[in-house]
Amino acid sequence: MEPVLEIRNLSVTYGKGARAVKALDGVSLELVPGEIFGLIGPNGAGKTTLIKAVLGLIEPDRGEVRVGGEPGGSVAARSRLGYMPEVAYYYDFLRAGEFLRLCGRLCGMRGRALERRITSLLDRLGLAAHRRKLIKHYSKGMRQRLGLAQAMLHEPGLLLLDEPTSGLDPLARRDVRRLMLALRDEGRTVLFSSHELSEVETVCDRVAMINGGRLIVSGTMEEILRPYRSYRARLRTAEVERVRRACEPASIEERIDSCILVAKTIEELPRLLQRALEAGAVLEDVDHGYESLERLYAEIVEGA
Repeated sequence: MEPVLEIRNLSVTYGKGARAVKALDGVSLELVPGEIFGLIGPNGAGKTTLIKAVLGLIEPDRGEVRVGGEPGGSVAARSRLGYMPEVAYYYDFLRAGEFLRLCGRLCGMRGRALERRITSLLDRLGLAAHRRKLIKHYSKGMRQRLGLAQAMLHEPGLLLLDEPTSGLDPLARRDVRRLMLALRDEGRTVLFSSHELSEVETVCDRVAMINGGRLIVSGTMEEILRPYRSYRARLRTAEVERVRRACEPASIEERIDSCILVAKTIEELPRLLQRALEAGAVLEDVDHGYESLERLYAEIVEGA
């Protein structure tokens, strides 16, 4: 499958000399059609810089970007992507249809095809009933939906969404999630940055974390969480030390008249449980070993 986005050894520096800041340092990523890709990291990590480099708004020090095989920043590459910034600025004296008509003409769209597309998007994004309102009267959620509409207007194969759920209420965030999933089902690729880790866990096929301009980890949720996952069994026993010796070097967390046996992999759990049972313990419960993206995020950022 041909990648829709290729980022190779991308580096970007702001400033010169002693004040130079390495915003990106040798980042490489590849996105394929029909996936939702989450970009996470703390403020200043390089997420927005990466998106701007893909758009061609920033010239990298080295490395390359290709969108659908076309050089990043070229007219051909830009025609294949849609972009919604974290903070969008609008002409407040325009209405939604007028604003989208302006955006469409900038994309080379004209006539009835453009008008049909505008009507379709306003209906799909729940703005049809508000199309006569001036944009200055739009709420934060309505402005976000309008930003999504302009990004989707020319039906690009790749959408770049910078913090698309920032400042939205729970129902509005749900609507954005549903939209991203629908776009993926249509075969489009969505790259979005977010601080809402629960959103990333819910919708993303793959995730990358950037910190200090470097790519720290990238892969499916299963792949990146596996090293941080543990499998925990609650054991009833009055002889915790006996169980601890039997299960060494596995971790044992002591409780009143019980303990928690911690296995790093599902494969070693049965063997450790057998040792614990032979040491007189009684098995009460085993959890599924789920670890959250929040814990991974915290361990990486706080340990940096």
